[in-house]
This record gives sequence, structure tokens and C-alpha cells, in this order.
Amino acid sequence: MFIGIDVAKSELVVATQPGSEPWAVPNDESGVRALVARIASLRPTLIVVEATGGFETLCVAALGAAGLPIVIVNPRQVRDFAKATGQLAKTDRIDAQVIALFADRVRPEVRALPDEAARNLEAVITRRRQLIEMLIAERNRLGLATGSHQRPVKQSLKKHIAYLERELKMTDTDLAQLVRESPAWRDKDDLLQSVPGIGPVVSHTLLAELPELGQLDRRAIAKLVGIAPMSRDSGVWRGRRTIQGGRATVRTALYMAALVATRRNATIRTFYQRLIANGKPKKLALIACARKLLTILNQLIRTATPWTDTPSPIPV
Repeated sequence: MFIGIDVAKSELVVATQPGSEPWAVPNDESGVRALVARIASLRPTLIVVEATGGFETLCVAALGAAGLPIVIVNPRQVRDFAKATGQLAKTDRIDAQVIALFADRVRPEVRALPDEAARNLEAVITRRRQLIEMLIAERNRLGLATGSHQRPVKQSLKKHIAYLERELKMTDTDLAQLVRESPAWRDKDDLLQSVPGIGPVVSHTLLAELPELGQLDRRAIAKLVGIAPMSRDSGVWRGRRTIQGGRATVRTALYMAALVATRRNATIRTFYQRLIANGKPKKLALIACARKLLTILNQLIRTATPWTDTPSPIPV
């Protein structure tokens, strides 16, 4: 029995494979309790839910707490699968049936779900990202507000910017406290920040949004983040390798860390300079540095070994 759940803000639509008529429950406490009881009685092999930006959290947490095998997948994977099977129509019930079929045919690997502490850290990381986006937008608006007639607007913008900066500072304090209160995270945070180029923001982002770090091999972790080069070949034609998919927030954090590491980390700096000397474009070289940096971090977490100035060679 394979189960697909289409998640909306107010409703959860459930379909099974082998197929039966889809059914729905409210996306609230009582609805999720009924959902867990009914699905548990079916003894499913696998349950698949799409990531929806947070609307799936209550459902996934309840099903995971009940010991049921549940996987959260990228919605694009399911949509591409639907197109491949010729299913172009899209409704909640159709989507649930497609997800159930996807669970049966693709069978994505079940991984341990993050615990409550990890979800709290992820929520604070998300809020920090939102504050930064608002700060950038308000600062851009302030730069465009010129002329004496814009004085009230400029005063309002300055007040809001000051407020957002205070909120960002408090959020950073909360992040540090969450990490330091967990012995496991504290140790991992120390390992990650021992690497030149990795600061608190990057470390906390990795802890919250890449729990697989240290558990996968270097190729799998790079593919998961979305910094593994993808081939585009056909016959004798050889296309340019590109990156795509993965976890955008983690990839962005690693890219910025790689940018810093090309200046402050001797290993990454040497690697970057060699790529540039060989004619690689700067952006491509930075992506390669981000991948090497991720490989190093993955190895440090796996072996619980802090960074040294002369680390053992780690392949990329």
C-alpha cells in the first residue's frame, strides 16, 4: 500500500495505490488525528507528501511520530513524473493520486525526520532570511527616495530599517542560543566553524536545513544540495555541465561561504586560483569551491574531526 497526500492550507487529500477513491480531511489538529488513525490501519509501505512551505508540517510531524514511513519530496519531481505519465490535468484529487503512483513507482528513500528542536532552528533560520530580504528591499527604497518631497517617506523607511535591524540582531541571538543549548549541535557547530570561511549563519543554516550532512557520501550530498554538475550529452554532442535543483537556501549559504573561503582558507584559495589559471569562469570556479567546501564539511562531521591547516586530501 502506497499513499500520496496532497497538502493545502485547509485540507489534506489522500489517495492510495493500488487505487481507491481519494478522501479528504481538514488540515487541523482533529483532521490530522483522524488521518493518522486511518492511515495506520492501512499499514502502508510508504507515504509521500510534497513540500509546501510549511502547510505539511503538522501532518508530517504526526505521521512521523506515529512511526509511519513518510517522505517529503520536491513538488517539481512529482510534476515531472505526472507529465511523464501523460497526466496534464491538475486538481487536488488528481495530484493525490499522482503522488501515490509516484510513491509506488519511484519509491524515494525514507530518511529520519527532524526533531522538534531542528524544526525550531529551521523556523528561526527562515525568519532571519525573511528579515534580511525585507531589510534589502527597504534599503533599496531608501536609496531611491530622493528630493525634499520624499522626506516623510525617508523618515518612515529609516524607522522601519532600524526596527528590522533590531529584530535581526535578536534573531541572531536566538539562533546562537538554540545551537548552544544542544550538546550535539554545539559539537557540530564547533566543527563547522573551525573551517575558515564558515561563520555562524552558514553553520546554523547547515544544521537546520541539511541534517544529512555527514551521513551521505560526497556525491550524494552535493546532489542533494544542488551543486553537483549535471551532464547534458546526446550522441556525439557534449553539452555544458550545469547545476540545478537541490536546496536553494543551503546552496546560497555555501556559495557565500566559498566566496569568503577563497580569501581566508588556504586550501580553497589554492583550488580557486588553480581553476582560474586553467581558464575556468569565476562563477563556475566558485561553485566548484562550494562543492569542495561541502565535501570537506561532510568529512569533518562524519569523522568528528576539526579543521587543521594541513587537512588530509579530500576528493571533489
